[in-house]
Amino acid sequence: MKHRNPYLFLSPYFMLFGIFIVIPVVAATVLSFTYFDAVRPPRFVGFKNYVDLLTDDEVFMQYVIPNTIKYAIFVGPLGYMLSFLLAWMLAQIPKVPRTVLALIIYSPSMTSGVAMAVVWSIIFSGDQTGYLNSLLMNLGIINYPIQWLQSPDFLMPVMIIVTLWGSMGVGFLAMLAGILNIDPSLYEAAYIDGIGNRLQEIMYITIPSMKPQMLFGAVMAVVNTFQSGAIGVQLSGANPTPQYAGQLIVNHIEDYGFLRYDMGYAAAVSVVLLLTVYLLSRLAWVLFGEND
Repeated sequence: MKHRNPYLFLSPYFMLFGIFIVIPVVAATVLSFTYFDAVRPPRFVGFKNYVDLLTDDEVFMQYVIPNTIKYAIFVGPLGYMLSFLLAWMLAQIPKVPRTVLALIIYSPSMTSGVAMAVVWSIIFSGDQTGYLNSLLMNLGIINYPIQWLQSPDFLMPVMIIVTLWGSMGVGFLAMLAGILNIDPSLYEAAYIDGIGNRLQEIMYITIPSMKPQMLFGAVMAVVNTFQSGAIGVQLSGANPTPQYAGQLIVNHIEDYGFLRYDMGYAAAVSVVLLLTVYLLSRLAWVLFGEND
């Protein structure tokens, strides 16, 4: 074959993609139409799992969906804008401090979810020895410790704070690289043509010149938003979370798949999650994708 060598070099990627992406997605889709308890062979039930999910699962409709939407609205767009803002600010300073600060900002994303939960559990500990409770009591703001991680009123805000703290990952680095690689002459020409402030510079030069990096950052923000949902269980130490206050779709999958061993139903929920991530990724492509 004339083009055999390129395919030989690409074959490891295709093999790994098939093993770790295609096969799991196909298996989950097939299992979503069955009842499977991980002991007996799967039994075909058609669309029953999806019907039950949308009509009979009160936890999913009353808690999981609203919690996931609220969590995604704050963590996704806010984390994405924060990544761009920090990347843009770092691009304005010299190389050495920029490198140090970029490493500091990026380092929390390399920390495992368990380690993050341990660190933040100490800060938000519900007794008077917890750092936040101790500080607020010493300042006279509160008179008794607050159960930050067990209270339905505070668990979701804590989850959002922790996730944003660790959300400056590869998407942030991609944006920083994109900003640094913009041709400086574009800014000079823009100011000659009439651009008068930094906001116009960002809107008309910076963002249009780094659409591939913006697209990558948007896709990573979508994926990380839904992937990081387990932080609520790790912080509260329970699944379901207290009064389902931090119960997200990822936790719902874990609850049915690994605690109740209803693998077919968990697979149906995972397919819904997969479709949600895909649709949001397509939206990101519409906003930042190149037509050519």
